[in-house]
Amino acid sequence: MTTQRTSGRRKQAMAAAAAVASLLTLAACGGGNGGNGGSGSKDGAAGFDAANNKVAQASMVKKGGTLKFASAQDADSWDTTRGYYGFMWDFSRYYSRQLVTYKTEPGAAGAGLTPDLATDMGKVTDGGKTYTFTLRDGITWEDGKPITSKDIKYGIERSWAQDVLSGGPVYLQQMLDPKNTYKGPYKDTSADHLGLKAIDTPDNKTIVFHLPAANSDFIQVLAMVTASPVRQDMDTKSKYGLHPFSSGPYKFESYAPGKNLVLVRNTNWKASSDPVRKAYPDKITLDISTNQADMDQRLINGDYDLDAGQTGLGPQGRQIALKEHKDNLDNPVSGFIRYAVFPQSVKPFDNIHCRKAVIYATDHVSIQTARGGPVAGGDIGTNMLPPSIAGGEGQKYDPYQIAGANKNGNADLAKQELKACGQPNGFSTTIAVRNNKQQEVATAESMQAALKKVGINADIYQYDGSQSPGIIGAPANVAKKKLGIIIMGWGPDFPTVQGYGIPLWDSSYILQSGNNNYALIKDKTIDGLFTQYNKTLDESGKTQIATQINHKVMEGAYYLPFTFERLLNIRSSRLANVYTTNAYSGYYDFVNLGLKSTK
Repeated sequence: MTTQRTSGRRKQAMAAAAAVASLLTLAACGGGNGGNGGSGSKDGAAGFDAANNKVAQASMVKKGGTLKFASAQDADSWDTTRGYYGFMWDFSRYYSRQLVTYKTEPGAAGAGLTPDLATDMGKVTDGGKTYTFTLRDGITWEDGKPITSKDIKYGIERSWAQDVLSGGPVYLQQMLDPKNTYKGPYKDTSADHLGLKAIDTPDNKTIVFHLPAANSDFIQVLAMVTASPVRQDMDTKSKYGLHPFSSGPYKFESYAPGKNLVLVRNTNWKASSDPVRKAYPDKITLDISTNQADMDQRLINGDYDLDAGQTGLGPQGRQIALKEHKDNLDNPVSGFIRYAVFPQSVKPFDNIHCRKAVIYATDHVSIQTARGGPVAGGDIGTNMLPPSIAGGEGQKYDPYQIAGANKNGNADLAKQELKACGQPNGFSTTIAVRNNKQQEVATAESMQAALKKVGINADIYQYDGSQSPGIIGAPANVAKKKLGIIIMGWGPDFPTVQGYGIPLWDSSYILQSGNNNYALIKDKTIDGLFTQYNKTLDESGKTQIATQINHKVMEGAYYLPFTFERLLNIRSSRLANVYTTNAYSGYYDFVNLGLKSTK
C-alpha cells in the first residue's frame, strides 16, 4: 500500500526529530536529568551508558521471575535455518546451541568465540580445510534424548533446502559445497538423509567438516544460528519456526505469529553441560506491537524490560526518556549502516547516472535528522563498510562528498546526472520502506521531498517488515512492483568484510527469495576480491582487500548510505547483568539477562 503524501505529517515528524536532536546534544554533554552523570557507579549500578560495553548490576541478579521483551515486529522466522534478523540470532540462544558461540562478555570481548556444544574450539588440519569437533557429555534435547553429531549435521543440511526453508544466511552452503551439488535433506536419497559429503559423523560424539577450499572465517560461521542442531524426527519443515525443538535452557510454550511468544524452562537442560548460559529467569515473554509509540511508552513505564528489536526509541519516546529516565538509557555505537539501495532490475536504476542523481539530490543532514540526529541516529554515512570492521575508513572515505560539500544535497550535480542518464526532466519511482519503523518512514519522506526538487517523483510503499524475505527479498516481486529504492539496514553477520558484505555484494548470494543483494550486483571484480580475501591469511592483506571491495561497491553507486548508526536504547530498572556486545552489533546480549527482584 502506498502512503498518502501529506506534507503536514512530514513537517511534524521532522520537527519532532529536530527537537530530539537538540535534546540528544544536551544528553551527550552530560545535561538533562540523571543522578550518575552518565558514568554509572563503581559497583555496576544503573546509570546513563552504564551497560554500554560494560556490565550493569551483575551482582544484583536473582534466579527466577519473568523477563519481558517487546518488539515492533516479529522475527522473520524463529526457525534456526531461516532466521536472519539480528535480534532473532540474539534471542535464539535461549533455545538453540551451536558447536561454538559468542562469549558472554561486554563490548569487543563479546565478539570472541568460546566452545558451546563442543568440548573445545576444534582441531584444524589439512591447511585449514578440515575441522574436527568432539561433543560434550550431557547435552540433551528438551525431551531428554542426547544431542548427537548427526543432529548437528542434519541441522546444517537444512540450509541447502532453500526451496522450502528460504530466508537464512547460506555461508555454510557456500563454504562446504560451493558448486551446490547437494540437494538438501528433503531430496536426499540416502536412507538416513545425511548425504552431505562435506560433513562426516564417525560416531555420535564426533563431527568432521571438509572444506573444498580453506576459509579463515569458517569458525565464525559455525557460531551462527544456522549451525544449530535440528533433530530429524522433530523437523516440521516450513512450519518448524512455529515451534522449534529446544537444545537450550528454554523451550517454546506458546507462539502466536505477530502477537506473542512465551518461553519456559527446559527441565532437561543441564547447567553442567552448558558453560555459556546461566538461565536466570523462569519465563521469557515477547509481545509484538506495530505501534511503536505505545510500545515505547510501556518500555518507559517499566511494563517491559527491553525492546527485542534493539532499534532504539522513537522520537516521542526519546524525548520523554531523556528528560525523565536518562539513568535507564544506553547510547552504543551500532555495527549497522542504514541506507537506500537501487535494484538494477527496476528502470532507470540500471543506469549508474540515475543512481548517482538520487545520491546527489538527497539532503543527507535531513536524513540524519529523520533518523534521530547525531546521537540517536548516528554519523552521516559516507560509504558501505562499518568503521568497526578491518578495512573500514569511516567518513575519511567519502567519494560523493555526502558528509562534505554535498551534505545538504546538490541539485546541480543531480541534474547533470539526470541528463547523463537520459532523464533530464526526472522520472517516477517507488521507495519501499517497513511500515513499523518510524525512523525509516521519516527517512523515506525526507528522500521524497528532496528528490521532488530535481524532478524525481517518488511514491512510498510501506510493507510489513516481517514479510521482507518475500517482498524486497524476492527479485521478481521487486521488479513487478517497480521498487526502485529500498530502505534497509545491515550489520555484520560476523565482524569481517566477508561477514558483512558478501550477502550484499557477491553475485553468488543472489536468491529468488530471502535475497539480500537487493541491487543485484554481478561484478566480476567484486566477486574476485572476495575469493582473494577468503584465501588470504595475512591480516594486513585482508584489510587492504576489504578496503578495495568497499571502494568498488561505492564506485558502482549501488547504495546511498544514510548513517553509521548509533542506538539509544532503554532498559528497565528491574534488569540485572545487562551489557551491550559487539557480537550483536552493539545490541544488549540477551542470553544471561536476569532480574534484580523476581517479585
